[in-house]
Amino acid sequence: MDREQKQRQVEELAERLRGADTLIVADYRGLTMPQIDDLRTKLLEQGARFTVVKNTLTRRAAEEAGSDALLALLDGPTAIAFLESDGDPVAVAKALQDAARDTQVLAVRGGVLQGRSITSEDVAELAKLPPLDVLRGQVLAAVTAPLTAIVGLFTAPLQDLVGLIDARIEQLQAQGDSSEPQADAESPQPEAESSAGEPEAPVSPAPEPEQESEAADTARAGEPAEDTEEPTPADATASASESTDEDQKEEEKS
Repeated sequence: MDREQKQRQVEELAERLRGADTLIVADYRGLTMPQIDDLRTKLLEQGARFTVVKNTLTRRAAEEAGSDALLALLDGPTAIAFLESDGDPVAVAKALQDAARDTQVLAVRGGVLQGRSITSEDVAELAKLPPLDVLRGQVLAAVTAPLTAIVGLFTAPLQDLVGLIDARIEQLQAQGDSSEPQADAESPQPEAESSAGEPEAPVSPAPEPEQESEAADTARAGEPAEDTEEPTPADATASASESTDEDQKEEEKS
């Protein structure tokens, strides 16, 4: 490998180190090529790229990328599992631990997790965790459980208050329904009040008794007089005396 190829490889490693905030370093000494290929395939399924590197070039790349935590792990034949952005660090650690147990050759040295240096013991503990999806669900449940309890403490008085408000609204509605017939019975009062408020027509005063008698005399004076007058008592006496004289004369003649 000439100098240009080495420089190109250093640049590629430095770029991968800058883009990967999680990686795991292992000693692959004693693994066969089929074993390496099989491990590479398993890690690729979990979102990691397993690459065999040269320590001298990797040190130069780590220095350029500023990855000082990686420098202490570059001792002997080295292979690095670079995690992609969507990789599962728990599944990658589990795959490496399984390969180390099955082959009895692979040795995990440590690595970098989210920019923090971790040891081989940390990788072993990481492999014991449940898968990332399950772990996220457990963390979410642990976080939301206290929140649910707190929300319950706040919502319980609010629910009681809402119940009281609903009961008061129903009571007011019931009172409004019972007062509607009274309102209908009292509705004509404004018309009566309005009619009472209107000015009354003036009433002509009743005629005095004297005025009534004068009006009656005036009416009788206007009537035509009767043709015969009723006989008075004097006239009746005179006619009676005349009839008596006539009877006496008749008797003397006889």
